[in-house]
Amino acid sequence: DVVGILCLVSVAAALDFKYHNAKELEEYLKGVHAAYPSYTHLHSIGRSVGGKDLWVLVLGRFPTHHKIGIPEFKYVANMHGDETVGREILLHLIDFLVTSYRHDPVITRLLNNTRIHIMPTMNPDGFEATKKPDCYYTPGRYNMNGEDLNRNFPDAFEYNNASIQPETRAVMNWIKNETFVLSANLHGGALVASYTFDNGNSVTGTSEGYSRSPDDDVFIHLAKTYSSNHASMYKGTGCDNRQTFPGGITNGYSWYQLEGGMQDYNYVWGQCFEITLELSCCKYPPADQLEKFWRDNKVALIEYIKQVHLGVKGQVTDKNGNPIPNAIVEAEGRPHICPYRTNEQGEYFLLLLPGTYVINATVPGFKSMLKTVEIHDNTGNFSALKQDFSFSEVSIRPRVASCPKIPLYQELARASAAVKPTLHVLVLMTAMLAIFK
Repeated sequence: DVVGILCLVSVAAALDFKYHNAKELEEYLKGVHAAYPSYTHLHSIGRSVGGKDLWVLVLGRFPTHHKIGIPEFKYVANMHGDETVGREILLHLIDFLVTSYRHDPVITRLLNNTRIHIMPTMNPDGFEATKKPDCYYTPGRYNMNGEDLNRNFPDAFEYNNASIQPETRAVMNWIKNETFVLSANLHGGALVASYTFDNGNSVTGTSEGYSRSPDDDVFIHLAKTYSSNHASMYKGTGCDNRQTFPGGITNGYSWYQLEGGMQDYNYVWGQCFEITLELSCCKYPPADQLEKFWRDNKVALIEYIKQVHLGVKGQVTDKNGNPIPNAIVEAEGRPHICPYRTNEQGEYFLLLLPGTYVINATVPGFKSMLKTVEIHDNTGNFSALKQDFSFSEVSIRPRVASCPKIPLYQELARASAAVKPTLHVLVLMTAMLAIFK
């Protein structure tokens, strides 16, 4: 049906700078997939409380499934239904990527070497419920059950007793089923790139007003990558005189404490580095400003995706060359509270800045393997450094290892508090022995 095909192509081609409701958004995504079926894949990861599909468009040379060595990246927008800029600029990002592929050499290499997942709205009900757009706040922020989705994830620091919502559950399952390496979630109401941790305790240094993750240097780099490539975020002026963000970035906890946030959940339980991008002072700006928002963010959105190729990646295999899932692979000196493990294909991905690192691969019950690696900035080559590990004595599949969803840092704080007196006693006993000798 030639007329049908022409209609679909025109749907994909004609993306206006306006707000698209749920039906229009779905039609646009379906049109893009129909026009570019070989390098896009459209699927719903679940449904909202109101029964709307949570659509994700995947772009890449192998859009339907994970390929060994190709990292997974995601953008999620509109988890607060009344924060709307991200929703629309992600549609324009999709448009830019599909029309540039095989024409623009950088975008072509990016899509050939990265699998990019784009979810324009995580809260379609909230968006539809926002009848009167407002710069500051509307009840459309919440899902249909009145829950704030960015307070709804399991928290690594305290029990937040959240009743997990269908939208949150869908995203948690999505994270579990893909090997996401890097991500960003797009918000509105400020102009800043905010990074983990959003919550904290004494273990992560919150007494200094900053909650530091083991990969703080990488997170600062990621946030700066976005802000420095944005038209004005890097200036750090914020949205009013009260708030200034040097370099246009902030540690989440330093800005304000937040329980049950999505970025901490990604990092602790999803092995995925996520930052939160606040893209507009006005939560729901007039549609005639959307084109400027797209221009302001376009370069930053692309440069940020490239960072998925930072660091080191590889496979852990047994004596027969079979992949070993659930092996722990981490850089020495930056242990994760939930150890980072290999996926079903025995793969690991570690985001690290250029430098020298010792990578420790451990298969439970066997001797660890250590390899020293010299990491350069490979983001321009669209491939992290490759370092494989082969365990010649292993021929078994380790048991599935899952990390408990309890507030892990609460346990760690308790443990470190309990250890302190014991250490004092040990020091005292050693001193006494030395004296009596």
